[in-house]
Amino acid sequence: MSDVIAAHPPLSPGKRLALDLGPLLLFFAAFEMAGIYVATGVFMVAILIALGVGYWLERRLGVMPLFTAFLVLVFGGLTIYLKNDTFIKMKPTVLYALFGFTLIGGLKFNRLFIKYIFTQAFDLTEEGWRKLTWRWGLFFLFLAVLNEIVWRSFSTEVWVNFKVWAVLPIFVVFALAQTPLVQKYELRRDEN
Repeated sequence: MSDVIAAHPPLSPGKRLALDLGPLLLFFAAFEMAGIYVATGVFMVAILIALGVGYWLERRLGVMPLFTAFLVLVFGGLTIYLKNDTFIKMKPTVLYALFGFTLIGGLKFNRLFIKYIFTQAFDLTEEGWRKLTWRWGLFFLFLAVLNEIVWRSFSTEVWVNFKVWAVLPIFVVFALAQTPLVQKYELRRDEN
């Protein structure tokens, strides 16, 4: 088993970003050409292909991509079957809320789930992981509320543009804003 892991190291950040963003960009392109229902179908197929390619390259499936794909298939399927775009608009809310509540709820049981995501990037003290968990948990809950406000207050076209072109920069800015916390609580390699 360790030979499989050694033969298939984690994807580079560029490849991971392409696998994560590819389905979203295809969703946007399909929406522009054919509307929300075709875009939802394209999104569903694209996310399955991205999962397959990710598995082929790494020989493992991450929990977050797998869970995201599950929600896309469920909410996308409801959207297409019922011809009601409310479901695909609610998917990010459900995803972000579950991530937020899972991170914050994990703290109650002394589970620092955020470590599973960032452990290869850096190693923090216990206090650092806890603070980072709180921040990311609250950030995901903020995104859930923001998604609800946008899809309920604006047109489908505005929501699609928000989902594709605003959420990623918000993520990047938030992640970069965590750099001082990471630097403050990072364990040096000789301390491990």
